[in-house]
Amino acid sequence: MGPDKLKASSAQTGAQVFGGSRLDCKIFYHDKCFDGACSASVFTRFHRECIGTASSFLYHGLVHRAGALFDEREFIDGENAIVDFKYSASKKVTWWFDHHLSAFLTPEDQAGYERGQSDGSEAMRKFYDPSYTSCTGLILDIAANKFGFSTKGLEELRHWADIVDGAKYESAKAAVEMASPAMKLTMVIESTQDDTLGEKLIPLLTEMPLQQVLDQPFVQTLLGPLMERHHAALKLIGERAALERGVIAFDITDHLTEGYNKFIPYYLFPEGTYNVGLSKSSFRTKVSVGTNPWTPIPAEKLANLAVICERYGGGGHARVGAISFSPDREEDARRAAGEIVAELQARETA
Repeated sequence: MGPDKLKASSAQTGAQVFGGSRLDCKIFYHDKCFDGACSASVFTRFHRECIGTASSFLYHGLVHRAGALFDEREFIDGENAIVDFKYSASKKVTWWFDHHLSAFLTPEDQAGYERGQSDGSEAMRKFYDPSYTSCTGLILDIAANKFGFSTKGLEELRHWADIVDGAKYESAKAAVEMASPAMKLTMVIESTQDDTLGEKLIPLLTEMPLQQVLDQPFVQTLLGPLMERHHAALKLIGERAALERGVIAFDITDHLTEGYNKFIPYYLFPEGTYNVGLSKSSFRTKVSVGTNPWTPIPAEKLANLAVICERYGGGGHARVGAISFSPDREEDARRAAGEIVAELQARETA
């Protein structure tokens, strides 16, 4: 089924229509993220098949950036869903699914979520469980267990969402050389500047195998140039990165970079435990912090990177996190990166 047919059929469902009327459903998802796109696709299919109140589905990508993460004006009068992204206390948000340790911007937000769970007012509409490797997996389980959603045929999507978001690749070579369709799609999703990609790609992810999604002409058009950029990033980081006391560090802020393969540092320095990368894009200066997925160090001895990044206004998972600064705060980002490098090096030599 092609993108046009999917869009036309998005209002057709055998599910019960609650309230007797249909409104648009706008899905806000973690942009530039394979799990974010998969989460949006799974939520769309679940909502269409089990809820049935949407006349159509709209998609809006969200990225972590300096300042406000949500614009209240973007929420519509119909249904608003947020998947694989931080909690919003807006009364207009009707659905929320997330699995990040740093899911709440403020203690007040967390208290509001917990209040809605305890009094039952939002217990069947907002879901949070940081024990899940991927938000895709969380949505699939909630939809199946609480709403009777059939997950048949979505095993490949969950499998790869868990691998990509949990950095569960068999090796750095597999992650960087990207032989699988999922890895190539991840690169397209993370690196493209095509603002229309989400609305074209997301509906397909739950309707066809990933190889077939990759073979779509609009994906192939983007893939070639992005592979060239990937090889250029591999060369650039190879020239800039250095390993010292277990920490791989590099600064590529003089090259505007909308995204790069985060496993490149471990491909170049397999003996490194952590990496701290400083990069700059059109809308932010970013400090990326990660843990080598193949390190022999026991998990209980590794740093919780989400906690470290939260100190600077960022967040993420225990093994990978990031901090976003506005483009004009490059020196602040560089200072934060330096402090994190020093902290992680001290752990390595303690």
